[in-house]
Amino acid sequence: MTGSSACRLCGEAVDGSERFCSSGCRAVHGELGSPAEGDGPSAGGPSPIPEGHVRTFLRVDGMHSRSCEAYLEALATAEDGVADAEASYVTETVRVDHVPDRIGKDDLRRALSRTGYEAYLREDAATADGDGRTRRSREVTGLRSRRSRDMLQGRYIAGVMFGLFVMVHYLTILYPAHLRFLYDDVVLSVFDRALASPAAMIFFLVLSTLTGLVFWFTGAPLIRGSYVGVRMRRANTESLVALAAAGAFVYGLIAIGLGRTDVYHDLTIAIVVVTVAAIYYESLVKRLAVDELSALTVSEVGEARLEGSGDRVPVEEVEPGDRVLVRAGERIPVDGVLAEGECAVDEAVITGENLPVAKRAGDELVGGSAVLDGAAVCEAGSGSERGIDRLTATVWNLQSADHGVGRRADELAGRAVPAVLGLAVLVGIGTAVLGASPIEATLASLATLFVCTPWVVGFATPLSVAASVREATRRGIVVFDESVLERLRGVDVVVFDKTGTLTTGSMAVLDVELQADALEMAAALERRSAHPAARAVVAAAEADRGETDGGVERGDVSAFRTHATGVGGRVDGRTVLVGHPELFEERGWSIPETIRGRLAAVRADGRLPVVVGRDGHAEGVVVLGDEPREGWAETMTALHDRGIETVVLTGDHGEAAAFAREHPGVDHVFADVPPAGKAAAIRRLRERGTVAMVGDGTNDAPALAAADLGIALGSGTALASDAADLAVVGEGLAAVETAFDLASAAGRRLRENVALALSYNAVVIPAALLGVLSPPAAFGATVLAASLVAANAERSLVGGDR
Repeated sequence: MTGSSACRLCGEAVDGSERFCSSGCRAVHGELGSPAEGDGPSAGGPSPIPEGHVRTFLRVDGMHSRSCEAYLEALATAEDGVADAEASYVTETVRVDHVPDRIGKDDLRRALSRTGYEAYLREDAATADGDGRTRRSREVTGLRSRRSRDMLQGRYIAGVMFGLFVMVHYLTILYPAHLRFLYDDVVLSVFDRALASPAAMIFFLVLSTLTGLVFWFTGAPLIRGSYVGVRMRRANTESLVALAAAGAFVYGLIAIGLGRTDVYHDLTIAIVVVTVAAIYYESLVKRLAVDELSALTVSEVGEARLEGSGDRVPVEEVEPGDRVLVRAGERIPVDGVLAEGECAVDEAVITGENLPVAKRAGDELVGGSAVLDGAAVCEAGSGSERGIDRLTATVWNLQSADHGVGRRADELAGRAVPAVLGLAVLVGIGTAVLGASPIEATLASLATLFVCTPWVVGFATPLSVAASVREATRRGIVVFDESVLERLRGVDVVVFDKTGTLTTGSMAVLDVELQADALEMAAALERRSAHPAARAVVAAAEADRGETDGGVERGDVSAFRTHATGVGGRVDGRTVLVGHPELFEERGWSIPETIRGRLAAVRADGRLPVVVGRDGHAEGVVVLGDEPREGWAETMTALHDRGIETVVLTGDHGEAAAFAREHPGVDHVFADVPPAGKAAAIRRLRERGTVAMVGDGTNDAPALAAADLGIALGSGTALASDAADLAVVGEGLAAVETAFDLASAAGRRLRENVALALSYNAVVIPAALLGVLSPPAAFGATVLAASLVAANAERSLVGGDR
C-alpha cells in the first residue's frame, strides 16, 4: 500500500495528500533513501493473510537449526486447510495461515507436536496479573517446557546409570583383554577362559541390551535430530554424533556374533552420555538466564474493572461500549475513549514519548498506557484489541520470519557427514577388493564411521554455548539463543532508542527558578498527586530544604483539586496552582513575559516546564527532564571506534534528542518516529548491513524484532524483552559494549573447542591405520578430547583472554 492513504515509509494511514504519517518517517525516508526494489511499507515482514484464513502463532520446544525450521514448515503445510507456514528456530516460533473451519488451532498444535517436538499456542501464555514475568519467561518456565527438561534430565540419568554398569565390566573384564602387556600370564589365562566360556555370550548380550537402551532412550534427542536432518537433507551436529554412536554399536554387535572382543559398546555409551549431558547443561543454563528477567515491568493487562459493579473480568470479555474504571497507577486494559473527567496518561509504552499526555472527556485512550493522575473511565471501542496487542502481533509476525544464521558446527557437519559416509563406502569396497570377506569389509566400513567422524564437535558446541551464555549472565547480559553471539560479531549498525535507553526514562528536576516558600507550597499540593512530575517537585523541595518529609504533609492544604495538566488548592490560606502553562491560561492566571520567555527556552531544549503560581499570578518555573544515562557518551564512542555506525531512533520530539546530535560518534538521529516507522527504518538500515537495535519500551518491540539482533534493557517492558535476542539486566549501557567483547571472545573460544574436539580423531585415526585401535584406545581418546574441550570451555571469556 503506497498510495496517498498510506505513509510511504511505514504504511500507516495518513490524511489527504500527505505522504508521511510523521516528520520522523519523512526524515528517515529522506536520509536513508528509497527502499530497494520489492521493498515497501510492508516489506521485510510476512506475507498478507489470505482471504478466509486466520493466522496462528505457535511456540515449538526443541527447535535449534534450519533443519528444524524446514521440517516443521513441511509438517504444517502438509495439513489440509493450511495455506502457508513459516518457522524460526531463533525465536522458536511457527506462523501458520489456515482455514479455521478445516483445521483448528488445537489440530495445528497436535500436528506439530511429533518427532520429539512440543508445540503450544503462544496466546495461551497469557499474563497473570502482577506475576512480573515476560511472556518469554512464562513460556520457558511453563509446564510443557519443564516436562521437556525433566525428560532430558531423566534420559541423562538413565544413561549414566546403565552406562556405569557397562563400564564396570569393561574396566574389569574387557579392557584387560586388550591391555595384555599390563598383566602376567596367570591373570590373562583367567580372562581368556572366561571370554571363551558359553557364559560369555550371555555376558555380551546383557552388555548389548544395556548399551541399546542407552543408545535408543538416552540418545533419543540425537536420533531425532539426525532423522530431521536426513528428512530435510541437511546434516547437523546430531547427525555426527548419531553416526559415530550407531557405527560403534553395530560394529560391536557383529563382533560379538563373530566371537571377537573388540566390542565398542563403551564408545557408544561415552558418545551418547557426554553429548546429552552437554545438551542438558545448555538447556539448564538458558533456563537460569531467562530467570534473570523475572522482575521486568509487565505492560500487559489481563483483566478490566467494570464501572459501577466493580467486577473484574478478562479483557477478552469486554464488549464495545462497556465502561472500564482505571485508577491512578494502573494500565488501561483496552483501547477506547475517556468517558468523563480529566486525567494524565503516560503513553511512552506505545509511542516512546516520555512526557505525560493530558486527556479530557472524548479523547482517545490507548490500551497498555498508564493513568498517572486522577481516575479514568474508559469506554471500550470496537473489539477488545489494544494498541499493545497490535504491537504484540507485529512482533510475532517478525519473529516467525527471523531465521538467524546457520551454526558453524552444523555447516561443518553438512560437509563432514557425506564425506565420512563416502569414505566408509570406499574403505569397505577397498577391503573387499584386497580379499577380505563381506563381514570383514562391513566391519571396516563401520569402523570408519566412529574413527573418522568428528563427533566430539557435537559435544563441544552445546558446551561452548552453555559456557558463553553462563558468563554473559554473570555479567548482567541475558542471551536467549545460541546464534545471538554469532550474529553480534557481524553487526555493522547499532540503533538506539532514546527514552529509557540513552536516557533514564524518569522525570528529574533540572532547575528551580522559584522562591523557597513557593516551592514548599507547590510540594504540599503535589504530595497528593501520583504524577511523575509531582514526585519530582516534592523531591526538589526536600533537596532545597536538605531533609526528607518521611511521608508527613507540610502546610495546611484544603480545596485540593486535580486537573488534566496540574493541581490546585489552598495552602496556608493562599490559592496555589501548579502545572502546565495551559492550565494557567485556562484558569485566567497571569504569566509575566519573563516567565513566558523562560518557558519557550525550556520547551526548545526538550524539557518539561512546571509553572508555580499563587493568588492568580505565576511566580516561577520548575524545569523537569529525562536526563541521559551515565556513560552513554562513552558507549557511543566505543562503538564508533569499532567501526560500527550508530543511529538514534526515537518517538520523542526533535528537541529532546538534541544531546545525541551533538555527539561526534552518532551518525544519524531520527525523532518523532512511530513504532511502525521504527521497524521500517530498521529494514532500510538492513540494506547497509547487519543491524542491532537497543531499546526498552513496548513501542520499540517491532524494531527489536525487525532487526538482525534485538537488545533490550532489563529496566524495560516485557514485550520489549520478548522481542529481543539479548537483554541487559542492569541499568548501564556499558553492558552493550561488553556484549560485543563477549561475542568476539565466544567466537574464538568456539573455534578453539572445535579444534580440540578433533583431538579424538587425531588419536584414533593413526591408531586404526597402524592396526592398534582397541576399545581402551578409543575410550581414552574420548576422555582426552572431552576433557580438553570442557577445560577450555570453563576458562573466562574476557580478561586475560581478551
